[in-house]
Amino acid sequence: MVYKCDCAVFCYYHEYMSNHINLDSLANMFVFWIFFQNFVLSFGKETLQTTAVTPQFQKNMNYVDFIYLNILEKKVLNNSEVSVQYLCSKPCIVSLEAVASSEFRTGVPVYRRRWKDEKNLYVSRTRQVHLKFPSIMVYRDDYIIRNSIIVHSVILYAWISHKSASNYDDEQNEDYQAAVAKNYTFLEAVPPFERPYKDHKVCLQWGADYLWMLQANRIPQCPHESDGVQVLEFIYASSGEKTGIVKKFEQFENRELETVRQHQIDYPMFTVSIWLYLLNHCEEDLCGILYFIDSKEMYGTPAVFLNEEGYVHIQMHLMRGDDLAVKTSFSLPLKQWFRLDLSFKGGQIEVSSVGKNLKRYHHQSFTFREDFYYDDTAGYFVLGGSGYVNGIEAFFGPVKYYRLNVLETEQISNPLHDKDTVEQIELYYERCMEIQEIVYDYRYIVRQGEKTHRSCYYENYYLELIHKYGEKSKCDAFMWGKELREKYQTLFQLLQEMDFSSPDGDGSDTVVEVGRRIFEKVVKGLSNANGLSSLGSSVPLLVDSSCCGYHKASYFLAVIFETGFGVSVDHIKGLLYSLVGAQGNERLSVMNLGYKHYQGINNYPLDLELSYAYYSNIAIKTSLDQHNIKGEQAFVETIRLMDDELLKAQTKENGDVFMWLKHEATRGNAAAQQRLAQMLFWGQQGVAKNPEAAIEWYAKGAIETEDPVLIYDYAIVLFKGQGVKKNIKLALELMKKAAAKGLPQAVNGLGWYYHNFKRDYRKAAEHWLIAEELGNPDASYNLGVLYLDGIYPGVPGRNQTVAARYFYKAAQGGHIEGTLRCSLYYITGNMEDFPRDPEKAVIWAKHIAEKNGYLGHVIRKALNAYLELSWHEALLHYILAAETGIEVSQSNLAHICEERPDLARKYLATDCVWRYYNFSVSQVNAPSFAYLKMGDFYYYGYQNQSKDLELSMRMYAQAALEGDSQGFFNLALVIEEGNSIPSYILDHLEIDQALHSSNTSLLQELYYSCWNNSNQESISPCSLALLYFHMRVFWNNVLHSTLIYFMGTFLLSILVAFAVQSFQSLSARNSPGRRSEPLSHDVPSSSGNDSEDVTRPVQRDEPTLSNDLSQQESNPQNPLVNS
Repeated sequence: MVYKCDCAVFCYYHEYMSNHINLDSLANMFVFWIFFQNFVLSFGKETLQTTAVTPQFQKNMNYVDFIYLNILEKKVLNNSEVSVQYLCSKPCIVSLEAVASSEFRTGVPVYRRRWKDEKNLYVSRTRQVHLKFPSIMVYRDDYIIRNSIIVHSVILYAWISHKSASNYDDEQNEDYQAAVAKNYTFLEAVPPFERPYKDHKVCLQWGADYLWMLQANRIPQCPHESDGVQVLEFIYASSGEKTGIVKKFEQFENRELETVRQHQIDYPMFTVSIWLYLLNHCEEDLCGILYFIDSKEMYGTPAVFLNEEGYVHIQMHLMRGDDLAVKTSFSLPLKQWFRLDLSFKGGQIEVSSVGKNLKRYHHQSFTFREDFYYDDTAGYFVLGGSGYVNGIEAFFGPVKYYRLNVLETEQISNPLHDKDTVEQIELYYERCMEIQEIVYDYRYIVRQGEKTHRSCYYENYYLELIHKYGEKSKCDAFMWGKELREKYQTLFQLLQEMDFSSPDGDGSDTVVEVGRRIFEKVVKGLSNANGLSSLGSSVPLLVDSSCCGYHKASYFLAVIFETGFGVSVDHIKGLLYSLVGAQGNERLSVMNLGYKHYQGINNYPLDLELSYAYYSNIAIKTSLDQHNIKGEQAFVETIRLMDDELLKAQTKENGDVFMWLKHEATRGNAAAQQRLAQMLFWGQQGVAKNPEAAIEWYAKGAIETEDPVLIYDYAIVLFKGQGVKKNIKLALELMKKAAAKGLPQAVNGLGWYYHNFKRDYRKAAEHWLIAEELGNPDASYNLGVLYLDGIYPGVPGRNQTVAARYFYKAAQGGHIEGTLRCSLYYITGNMEDFPRDPEKAVIWAKHIAEKNGYLGHVIRKALNAYLELSWHEALLHYILAAETGIEVSQSNLAHICEERPDLARKYLATDCVWRYYNFSVSQVNAPSFAYLKMGDFYYYGYQNQSKDLELSMRMYAQAALEGDSQGFFNLALVIEEGNSIPSYILDHLEIDQALHSSNTSLLQELYYSCWNNSNQESISPCSLALLYFHMRVFWNNVLHSTLIYFMGTFLLSILVAFAVQSFQSLSARNSPGRRSEPLSHDVPSSSGNDSEDVTRPVQRDEPTLSNDLSQQESNPQNPLVNS
């Protein structure tokens, strides 16, 4: 018999089973011998006892052969006993076979037994058989059995074949299907870690036994692959714009699941379950809920949208290539949590809406004329908006996707996990509805009163003048109850101060204006010297402002509760207001959520796709905001509070730097004019944004100095009409003039002119090719646009691949739109040159988002407050910026908390220094001093934080990699104190592995690196440390060389000579007949003292240096020395 299998272990058993050999034990060898003696195929132990249960009848009666199996415990166990009851009407052969199936192979025989019965005909007999399975099926892994098999199923077959004794050995007709009687039963497989260990009757060596005991009880965790995928676990705030969550699915690793998936491409069977809290129906034709984009960037199956009336629009791609859509007859509810379940089977769709209590609200079925085409690996899914459609205005809850199954509503497992946040969202909008109704009602009452009075104005000229120049109408008599007026006292007070005489509208702008005024009132109070003391009492006012739709207040509340700023820390409320602010399109709230999900901090799950959804939103706005000169924007500058030079360069309109630049610009200095115009146009270096004044300097410089940069900048504002009336003719002349001077951006500008105004793509491409050769990233991006739109001269059709390469080149040059395009390619993975990389997509989108001008305005306010020594205001605005993930604000805030610890302890419930230095070092652009700070915190321990030597060394190493000499110096000190640096850190520093085992070599390398990265023109700690190190090494070498013997002999000779001469002098002084010399002229005595003074410090230093070095090198706790 020939077997074909994928599993090597099963093949091994096939081989010895097919050859009728079992080598497990000597007992089996004995059975093997019995086989040859009796010509009987036998495996396993059996009893020879048979029991007749019916009397023998006459042979001429008609009997039907049968066979039954009876097993007491239907599990795959060694020596399981099975009772076989059978009856043969002719000489027969009874066969018993067990067939197993695993993940890799099905239908593999693992046990066989057969016997003949020629004499006991027409009699029902019973035989007890002990099953014996391969060890890898019934025992756990041990030192000998290394790979137990996970068996899915085992079937025990039994059958009877009629044969004569002469052809007993002929197996070709012993087929189960051709048997005269047959039966089977299932045996339950025992999981590998519930099986017993096998007693091998062997004694292992001590080392092997010890190694086995170390891992005997370890249960490996194998990843379980299922068709059920949790697409989204955390709440996502969808603002209704062209950004959303991108998800891509790969093929199954499990071959069986992948086979099923491929078979279902032309007959799909899948289910999607989505929790939603819908705020508004779609303002346009369609808004995206969930849709699939294929590899050709076309809508695929499914495409689920929401329309203006709240109905669900479902579009499907059919097998023949057509697209058909249906619309539900029910609309989705507003401002309540519900679950939208969609199941797809062949050409059928089932749509259901389910409430929080899992009670079905609506259900509808659709049947299409043909089956759907669906391959979920040939593209990507989008939740919310994208470049093709706006998203819905809603909060997405958990989203579950069953890739291969159609499930009923009751079978779907997609619970609404974060119930606290879910309830807080519901309560928030219920409260806000009450506030908005008050504003709407008050506005209506005032406007109705104005209409009544206006009818009298035309009859009385005096009343008309009072209305025109007097106080505006207000409502003094409220229709609201006392309790409500006291609850919203500030709100009613502001309503009385507002002017409602604006043209008729829906009133939404009025509500937002009320929120803005409340917010400004709060901020004005917080800006006072002791304003932060009243931060807790300002929370209700900020809540009212947030409810009115002014979501700067929402972000304030998020930061207040997240950091414990003047209140107790409340992460649930912090999350609530972050989500509300992000849904309301507040830029800082959106960046806050993007940052938290990118880092996975503050109880926010690490989710790169979710982080990208937020960051890409602000990145797109950054590109648009730069073309809008209005609004509270400022250029984002990296200014650290520890950098005195940069701080001195900050100025204002009346500052020395600004006045000097203005003086030079007035004299015609082109560089001063250029710098002054940039500062005013973008709001840089502390100067308030003033586009009108900037344009005056651009015009003055362009006309007077003919500087190409000034000419180009002035041409741009004339083309776009930014702060000045459009003048295309003059702009073109200036652009040509700047291009003639060789300015790359001006050459690109000419191409832009031909593209946008003349639609001459050939000339546009010519200019862009020249500008690109000059290194202009704008030109690279523009060439990519030509290829993407399919309008590149001489190239038919679109070429996304070439376009993507140009976009990447532009991104490398810092181009904002090019970087955005590349980040989209990385998140979708739909471009061959851009393999899917969500982390890289997030990093690129984050890089652009952090250039947003509105964020720069907050950072500038913080810096100005610091320069004016307004510590409270600086603390407030730096916290607002730091929570968005801006590294420079995080390190600056930590620095302020170090300078003013009393301020941090008074207002912040969190440890400011630890929190924000920790945030800083987790960034890709962290400064070296932040690594050094955290290294010191881990080395010495910081307040409630325990010491961690390894983390400390990692921080020092990272600072060293940033080129900071202090990092190398600190690592050297760690070794000097008797510690060892792990090899992976040394490898990270690219230190030769040959030096790892010697502390002396390592110290030399670290001190040299320290010296190389420090200022070599002056004496630095690194140069002194390196000098001291060489002195110690030299002295140590001296002590261990033959020179010490020469020096010792020389010193001993001097001492002997001194002693002899002293003795002779003493003898001469005491001898008769000789005159004693005065003591003051005793030269040997004086020389002896000099010798003693010179040698004493040497004798004192030698053992100290020698002992220190020897102790360091023989320290048994130092793994580098031991190795």
